[in-house]
Amino acid sequence: MPIGVGGATPEAELARLRALRFSHTPIAPQEYRARRDLLCQQMQAHEVGAIFLNAGTNLDYFIGLKWSASERLVGALLTAEGELLYLAPHFEAGSIADFWLEPGPLALWHEHESPYALLGAELDQRGLGETTLAMDGSAAFFLVDGVYQANPALTLVNADPLVSACRACKSPAEIALMQTAKSMTLEVHKSAARILREGITTTEVAAFIHEAHKAVGAPGGSSFCIVLFGVATSFPHGVKEAQTLKADDWVLIDTGCRVAGYHSDITRSYCFGQASEAQRHAWQAEKAAQAAAFAAAQLGQPCEAPDHAAREALEGFGFGPDYQLPGLPHRTGHGCGLEIHEAPYLVRGDRTPLATGMVFSNEPMLVIPDQFGVRLEDHFYMGETGPVWFTEPSHSLDDPFGLNA
Repeated sequence: MPIGVGGATPEAELARLRALRFSHTPIAPQEYRARRDLLCQQMQAHEVGAIFLNAGTNLDYFIGLKWSASERLVGALLTAEGELLYLAPHFEAGSIADFWLEPGPLALWHEHESPYALLGAELDQRGLGETTLAMDGSAAFFLVDGVYQANPALTLVNADPLVSACRACKSPAEIALMQTAKSMTLEVHKSAARILREGITTTEVAAFIHEAHKAVGAPGGSSFCIVLFGVATSFPHGVKEAQTLKADDWVLIDTGCRVAGYHSDITRSYCFGQASEAQRHAWQAEKAAQAAAFAAAQLGQPCEAPDHAAREALEGFGFGPDYQLPGLPHRTGHGCGLEIHEAPYLVRGDRTPLATGMVFSNEPMLVIPDQFGVRLEDHFYMGETGPVWFTEPSHSLDDPFGLNA
């Protein structure tokens, strides 16, 4: 049995996690203002008169208002000159004011009125009735279409390029929040491995991981959780049926949490018992691919470089090439922040230069169809001189968490 796998009770591990202490500092008001200033600079550079930030992560990122998208228009207009205006239904006015960090004027609409016409009227009052309006890329089609139909004089463009230019490089405060989240999840992984026993189900392990994240300090528990045993591990995002753990089963656990909205996302793969030679070979290939991707992530290089390096490493172990199986069927990594998957991406064709502050997953999963899959996933950020791990990669197949290193 690998070191750190099995031998503990859920109760003992939850007690261990509750004794750990992780602190974090929320994003400061001045950082939100600096984000909006940068967004205004982007708008001015691209001759955009205003941007609509829809309920969701962009509204949170630039203004600090946490509000979920729905069938009703809720969001904010920000002009290129920095004027901020909220739009919401009349009956939500009190709640908006309760949740916002930055007070501001509210443009309100009743249920029988058109929020799209209201948005246009507010722009017109500011001399922007025929401007170029950048619409939040996360906004549902019905919102974009509603604005378009009600305001034919406006030119609508996708705000994603402007937003990505602001969000891609994380601040020290954002990196600190993600460090806390990822450190928490790594401890949860250690506990999840310790509670494994023959007969436990994937559903039981996932439920434990949810409570474990709460115990370690994530109020919402797991933001997601994938637990797979045996052949099911060869499906990158799992199967619908639960599995029951047997001796010498292969295990894949992928999970994360949020701290002040910022994500963790870590995967570990190991054997509950004695690994076969094929599993050992594949695990070493996966570790080599992850290390190769990390080494290729150098400042100024395109985001596709780590993906190329990971595939080249896997080919050296006899897997692939390209997306062929057995091999790596998806991109090597994704950006991460307020969204668990966000631009830019470590994938062929993404030529965005790697820059200080960017954050990525590194997970060149190896799939052997109808047998098993190996995913080792840790995240790194681009420091002043190159990539820096948030969490140390899995140590070895016999000691996944480096407990005896």
